[in-house]
Amino acid sequence: MGTTATFTIGELARRTGLPVKTIRFYSDEGLLPPTERTDAGYRLYDAAAMARLELVRTLRELGLGLADVSAALTKATTVGELATRHVEALDEQIRRLRLRRAVLRAVAKRGSELEEVKLMNRLASMSDEERKRLVDEFWDEIVSGLEVDEEFYRRMRAGKPELPDDPSPEQLEAWIEFAELIQDADFRALIRGMSEQQSAQIKSGEFKQPADAWRDNWNAWMARAQEALDAGQSPTSESGQTLAAEIAAASARPDQDPSSAEFRAELADRFAAGGDPRAERYWELLGIINGWPPFPTTRPAVDFMIAALRG
Repeated sequence: MGTTATFTIGELARRTGLPVKTIRFYSDEGLLPPTERTDAGYRLYDAAAMARLELVRTLRELGLGLADVSAALTKATTVGELATRHVEALDEQIRRLRLRRAVLRAVAKRGSELEEVKLMNRLASMSDEERKRLVDEFWDEIVSGLEVDEEFYRRMRAGKPELPDDPSPEQLEAWIEFAELIQDADFRALIRGMSEQQSAQIKSGEFKQPADAWRDNWNAWMARAQEALDAGQSPTSESGQTLAAEIAAASARPDQDPSSAEFRAELADRFAAGGDPRAERYWELLGIINGWPPFPTTRPAVDFMIAALRG
């Protein structure tokens, strides 16, 4: 059997590109024990030691201290194990670089100030559990102390941001914008206001009729409004007013007149309150983060129905 090839510190430096001084330091610290020594006492290293050195370099570049590097190397005894750990460390380095790139791209787009850059970097570095907790805290505040439709809010809360292990820059940027949105005081006030309105309607007994009607008919109404838009028809056209009449009739309680201009205006106000573009942006961003198929904006169709109700 042939003798295993060994290298001096100088040869190791030439092969790895690391300074001799750095390799000697790692060796003195016990991170790179020599494979053997010459009769003159010079240190020699084999291929496994070279692989170990590459891993030490990667771990140090990732910011690990000497004690952490030593702990990470405790079970890495073969070239194969060292290579596997090296790949894992590189994967982590790539992930962090992608996070930094996403933050920098967002900074470049928005001209962010220093404090905002710090916030964006913290948001980008969150774990999945931290992201989900942020969303749960948002919805907790939105419904706190209110009597609301539990099933409706259960569906709202069910959508959680779940970035893949290898997210695209667009997904990371979407998460940063999403996290900023749900922490924005104006947006929280908007969604809280919708919840308060629903709570007041439930307490007064006014909620169930429109809620049931909208749940059962919403998709069909939206489709008809979009068809009218695509055909170039106006909200005051026959098809627009027919749709408005059906929406009003389905939403009115027995004691309300669906043909009343006042009732229709109130109904249009409810549609408008729920049609803020930021509410739609919430779901659009969540879709990008989670890799859901893109969905077309509903805003034009909602605006058509609002205008049709106002007549």
